[in-house]
Amino acid sequence: MTQSDSLPTSAGPLYSPRTVRDLLARFELRPTKSLGQNFLIDGNTLRLIAEVGGAAPGISVLEVGPGLGVLTRELAGRGAQVITLEKDERLRPVLAETLAGLDVQVVWGDALTFDYASLPPGTRVVANLPYYISTALLSRFMQAPSIVSATVLVQREVAVRLGSQPGQDGYGYLSALVSLHGSARIVRDVAKGAFFPAPDVTSSIVKLEFSGDKPDPAFVRFLEAALHHRRKTLRNNLRLVGYAGTDIDAAILGARLGESVRAEDVPLSQMNEVFTALPPPTPVD
Repeated sequence: MTQSDSLPTSAGPLYSPRTVRDLLARFELRPTKSLGQNFLIDGNTLRLIAEVGGAAPGISVLEVGPGLGVLTRELAGRGAQVITLEKDERLRPVLAETLAGLDVQVVWGDALTFDYASLPPGTRVVANLPYYISTALLSRFMQAPSIVSATVLVQREVAVRLGSQPGQDGYGYLSALVSLHGSARIVRDVAKGAFFPAPDVTSSIVKLEFSGDKPDPAFVRFLEAALHHRRKTLRNNLRLVGYAGTDIDAAILGARLGESVRAEDVPLSQMNEVFTALPPPTPVD
């Protein structure tokens, strides 16, 4: 039995829909759509994400958006050293109850401004991410020196983008960023009914593993510009940020690419050849 199963309540385990409704009613709370509050109510999904995420005794785990503490209890029950970030101050009394007696550090504040460099080395992210800021958070996880992996619940569309390769429909800047920092794989799709309230979209558990490599920041900025407008040619995207047309043409030709190639079809190795061959752009007002 894990900690998520053992909360003293007549309604059942903490993740059961009845218990979730009871907690919300007792504390006079309503899930806030603007904060992406869709609480996990499926025990199998709960256990899978904790298992795949590597929650185990002595492992440092970061969670973002604990909500009612359902996943938090599962992680702590496996012996992980859990730090959880929560923005919604209304949840203070709920988490005081559901996390009572557990070795969990709750940090109250905005995950977008948290200092991820302060985390212990070897930290693993395991979280049901608020969907409205999931891509921004994933970018921060990749750049944090102490985070080695992130196992997260995100929208299916985002999960596909994370693991896409050049030439595939979902490929873009986020996909390229993942490839520069490591790899991503979709573990399993999760139906809408696994959450309360049910979101409008299908979700996926995705695991990202980070190599520890730190790409050239200038190349990262170049990729963001090159992949900014999907379906535009690489040449047009680069013209928009101030590169001269003649320089672009020479760089594209030198990388053995066609002049009308779209940015999302270019492998990272050839994208780096284009980047290396180009002089700095002229700033665009």
